[in-house]
Amino acid sequence: MVNESTIDLAARRDYPDTQPIALSGDAGWNDFTFKVIVRGSMKTLHVFCTLVMVLALSTTSCCTACKSKKAGAQGKSARVALFDGKTLKGWTVLKCEATVDSGDILIAAGNGLVQTEKKYGDFVLEFEWKALRDNKWDSGVYFRYDSVPQGKPWPVRYQANLMQGMEGNISDLPEAHSQGLIQAGQWNRFKLTVRGTKAALQINGTPAWEADGLGEPTEGYIALQAEVPGGGQHRFRNIYLTELK
Repeated sequence: MVNESTIDLAARRDYPDTQPIALSGDAGWNDFTFKVIVRGSMKTLHVFCTLVMVLALSTTSCCTACKSKKAGAQGKSARVALFDGKTLKGWTVLKCEATVDSGDILIAAGNGLVQTEKKYGDFVLEFEWKALRDNKWDSGVYFRYDSVPQGKPWPVRYQANLMQGMEGNISDLPEAHSQGLIQAGQWNRFKLTVRGTKAALQINGTPAWEADGLGEPTEGYIALQAEVPGGGQHRFRNIYLTELK
């Protein structure tokens, strides 16, 4: 008669020659090696059940990781730098003066735009900005526009405002409103998410607002606003964009 006992493969108590089986969350097969000398049908059954459980857990982990990675790949593209910190490659300067200074885009003079060469639809736009005036500063970041009216320096919409007291607000979206999240005279970090008819903004890591109501066009340029005569000079840096699919 054979006594029933439990085999602990991980701890290697029952069989000194047994190699532990390691599970991981990584996609793919788990590598394991075992050498077990078994006597008796009950212990053989224990070994078989243990291996079945290990393979089941490994397969589940693999499928979950693969599905997660596939969903992530379908949801968004790679995060890319719109500004290389050295040149204005990828941008067009319209009706204003702008230059690269100390690794930043400096909006130096005039009323106009520093506009991307490409159009974008759904995206996450990250950037840092700083007003060089002590008060009454004014600028903005435009998105999803396809043209500028003749004789005008700026498009009709949409603009994430950088006017003092209205930083981050979008006048065309009543829900896109916040106050008190920026640091005057310092670099401020914005993260603007635009998808379909919806938009959301984080300011310096804090959720500022979420809004619905974006209309046509569904894609367009992104631009830094120059409003130097009335709003002073501004600096922009660390400008990144992730397209959403």
